[in-house]
Amino acid sequence: MNPMDLLVSGSKELGVPLTREQIEDLFLYVAELKKWNRKINLTAITNDRDVVIKHLLDSLSYIQGFAPAPGLRLLDMGSGAGFPAIPIRIACPEIAITMVESVKKKASFLRHILRTLQLRDSEVLDARTGEVPANYENTYSVVTARAFADMTSALAAGMRFLKPGGQMVLSRGPEEMIEDREASSAGAEIERTIRLRLPHSNYDRVLWVFRKQALSKSL
Repeated sequence: MNPMDLLVSGSKELGVPLTREQIEDLFLYVAELKKWNRKINLTAITNDRDVVIKHLLDSLSYIQGFAPAPGLRLLDMGSGAGFPAIPIRIACPEIAITMVESVKKKASFLRHILRTLQLRDSEVLDARTGEVPANYENTYSVVTARAFADMTSALAAGMRFLKPGGQMVLSRGPEEMIEDREASSAGAEIERTIRLRLPHSNYDRVLWVFRKQALSKSL
């Protein structure tokens, strides 16, 4: 199966059907990723099949964890080459995204992609997550993270960006776990887990969906 067919059928399987324009934008993104990857280290995955499955479809799977809606704001911590935020933004044009990336060259690539694809309501912050200004706190409906070493670290770093009742969506391997008390100590509760296998692969993932406790700031 060619890469386009992999993406089309895989996205449908994930419940995220794509338009022709969205498919073209995703492959333009991949082409630019490969071009920039020759100069700066953006990804070790360069095979077309693996890029579609392990980058694009993996990113689109996050959408199962929240309900895209007009005006929804999503912050992605440690965005790197833009996964999962850019595929999510392409598939959900009604939302706004903020990508936090402290490596200047990677942040430059992200800005290049936003310009190239003309993705409005999207921005890049050149900062470590812990150094993001206070005016970004309690602002977002959804926070995602792909590059954090563990869920406890991601929760500790990301809860401050969420509105009360906002969600954090993390995709993890089936062996990684977190206890209710660990989530609660970060001001979150485990809302649900979604077990899935990425289409066209034997790559098992678990989406962990956390919700920020409405009263966490006052407790």
